[in-house]
Amino acid sequence: MEMSARNALLAAAFAAMAGTAAAAPALMSEEWAKAACTAWNADATLTKDLHETGWAANDKKRGYKALQVARKDCKASPKVELRIAAKDGKAMCVSGAKSAAALDLDVDYAMVADTKRWVEMGKGEYGPMRAMMFGRLSFDGPMGEAMGNMGPFESFLLLVGKVPGDIAGCPQ
Repeated sequence: MEMSARNALLAAAFAAMAGTAAAAPALMSEEWAKAACTAWNADATLTKDLHETGWAANDKKRGYKALQVARKDCKASPKVELRIAAKDGKAMCVSGAKSAAALDLDVDYAMVADTKRWVEMGKGEYGPMRAMMFGRLSFDGPMGEAMGNMGPFESFLLLVGKVPGDIAGCPQ
């Protein structure tokens, strides 16, 4: 067991013994992805703007497009994804889970960054353009489409900071 994972388990055990709430799930774990999906659906910029631009409908008729995210410094951890579908006039997150299928990078997105960088982007210290220009965020997917949706893309990076996620250990 990695030392940071052991420390996270110990912290959760002490919190439970002290009668405090359970620790947040590991950042970019399956539990975190489920919470991020709920937060996505509560964000007007993501749901409204990504529907109005046609972003959510560009899914090759699969019924969803996937945003896969991962922590670069947690190489052994599974990747998680949010599946977004055009639904009821909005771009709605319909699932948050471990990635189960290969991405179609004509319509899907893959984003990888070190944990430190995800935290910085989640705090709004810099946006997606700077993150990609300085190599802090690795991005694969339809670049032209992403460039046309920088405002919502920035809202997604801020969402990472709004959804509680423990960074002490890597997702399992």
